[in-house]
Amino acid sequence: MKKGRSWPRSAPANLEDLRAGGKPALARLLSAIESYEGHPQLISLLDEALQNPIARVIALTGPPGVGKSTLTNAMISEYRSAEKSVGVIAVDPSSQVTGGSLLGDRTRLSTDPEDQKIFVRSMAARDRLGGLSEHAIAAVILMRAVMDRVIVESVGIGQSEADVALVADTCVLCIQPGSGDSLQFMKAGIMELPDIICVTKADMGDVASRARADVEGAMSLSAKRGDWKVPVLMLSAMDNRGLSELIEASDRHHSVLHDNGGLAVQRRDQVKAWLVDQLKMQFGQQGVAVLKNSGVRWEEAAKRPFAFKQETSETFAAFWKSFSEN
Repeated sequence: MKKGRSWPRSAPANLEDLRAGGKPALARLLSAIESYEGHPQLISLLDEALQNPIARVIALTGPPGVGKSTLTNAMISEYRSAEKSVGVIAVDPSSQVTGGSLLGDRTRLSTDPEDQKIFVRSMAARDRLGGLSEHAIAAVILMRAVMDRVIVESVGIGQSEADVALVADTCVLCIQPGSGDSLQFMKAGIMELPDIICVTKADMGDVASRARADVEGAMSLSAKRGDWKVPVLMLSAMDNRGLSELIEASDRHHSVLHDNGGLAVQRRDQVKAWLVDQLKMQFGQQGVAVLKNSGVRWEEAAKRPFAFKQETSETFAAFWKSFSEN
């Protein structure tokens, strides 16, 4: 961002403006995430949104072709039938050669553009392979402060399963029958991350049943998750089979987190993990070690992570400028 660039008048200046402005305000602010990165007004608004969440965030992850977009469509319909507003972040992988992204997930979602309670945004993964870029995480935080439900659809290429854990209240791992996904995920240690596992395309019969048995076997080897036992559900989004069970399991998981105080702890830990990850990307392991040894109060930093990250960047930049001039 160019120094001194003024905040656009058409963009909301605070959370109250964002909530009052509806879809147009949200669209303008999501665009500003990229074009006004680092602007004090944007940083202030992001930190304000972080402290005032409304939505439950459900992340869908799994390999390409497993049926995540079909499932997202079905979940949107289910939530809208219950009069819930829905925001969707659909993440497409970026080319490691050109850096470009097709942003095609949005074309697979059938939504009514006139419905003011649905907002879909496709975003590129950038340098996070199939995971969530900093811009995508900022978009989730903004949507979470406005909508009743936020669905994050990512592409499972290894990074995404870890990245969605930085923003999701409930992580849903989708596995396709006959693909060997359960064995691959177990080898990668990914079975420790999801809160719900769905075997998609349950209409495939015995193949789907075997996949469910494989997953349940893999889950039996994983560590226990406190008060929550990870359910393995059979799902066919084409005919809505298992959809109500998924919505119910998601609601139940949120209730368990909320009732035992785990939701606030989880969200706080997510912010700290994201902040450390961002600082490592920018300054390396040694830079983060220096920060930790300098007496940084991480609890305070987690309350305003976007401002803290910007201030730290400016401090490091000033140090290197001074160092290079001497």
